[in-house]
Amino acid sequence: MHCVSSKHSVMMVSFCQGALLLSLAAAMVVYADMKVDCGPDFVTLMWTESRPQADTSLLRLGNCFPTSFSAGEAYFYVDLTDCNFRRLVTGDALVYSNDLTYIASADSYNLAFTHPVVCAYERPKDWYATIYDPVFKTYSLGDLQFNIGLMNDDFSGPAESTRFPLGSIIPIMASVVQETHQPLLLLLEECVAATTPELYPESTMYPIISNKGCLLESVSSRSKFEPRQKSSEIRLSLQTFTFAMGEEVFIHCKLLAWDPNGLDSTKKACHFVEGHGWELLDNLAQSNLCDCCESKCTSRRQRSVASEKHGMVQKAVIGPFTITDVNS
Repeated sequence: MHCVSSKHSVMMVSFCQGALLLSLAAAMVVYADMKVDCGPDFVTLMWTESRPQADTSLLRLGNCFPTSFSAGEAYFYVDLTDCNFRRLVTGDALVYSNDLTYIASADSYNLAFTHPVVCAYERPKDWYATIYDPVFKTYSLGDLQFNIGLMNDDFSGPAESTRFPLGSIIPIMASVVQETHQPLLLLLEECVAATTPELYPESTMYPIISNKGCLLESVSSRSKFEPRQKSSEIRLSLQTFTFAMGEEVFIHCKLLAWDPNGLDSTKKACHFVEGHGWELLDNLAQSNLCDCCESKCTSRRQRSVASEKHGMVQKAVIGPFTITDVNS
């Protein structure tokens, strides 16, 4: 069943199968119909074109090509985890958004356009953000699944808002789920803030964690790693900062699942404690591993195929969220 059928010169809101589809008017008059179904974990979109010279193969949903197309129609059947769908948690809603774009050729009479597509679902009570699906495998560690998300103040559940006043704390939790008895230690190797869900060479970035696990923000703020509840989980209390205030912010991280017995200066979680200096989260007695946070952290161990099999790195993105001015 199609949820929405609309001319794009009007705005329509319609409910379908527990999902909300919001279709907004484009900046130009587009002579076409769009029908969208918001499935439980997928979206179908049918675009019917009436412009005689339009090439429906030039339509894109995010970064995805049409599943099929003809002279007057383009059809997309995509998973919500594909095509660069953006995900946002607001209150009790889990919102996925994307853009349908038309890429006009240089000699075309038809202008390029962008049209938003949004599906919102009731947020499951036990939901928190999954970085990736499918599950990856790593040597002798079985199947791994990484999770990361914005949390509430006591880390007991997902954040109820994605707006954080300047100076407040953003609780962030990451974990790795393992189907093996072998323990894993989860580390945040690197995290940067940016205003885009993907990083590009020209992206403006704000470093948070760098130098192989050094929490730079802890030097000049109340940011810190919280004591671990389990080795496969890491909690970060990040104080908001003056970067892209009022804009959408994404945090891009590299997560590392590692052998708990294999810590060194490149496999660590370090934060700065006033009056004490750099401290290692997992063992204060080994805080000398953090000494390199003021310079460049390198491993004395010779890199080998065997050492690479102790763990696995996974890229992850949190957001978007917004840092607000307390006076606004």
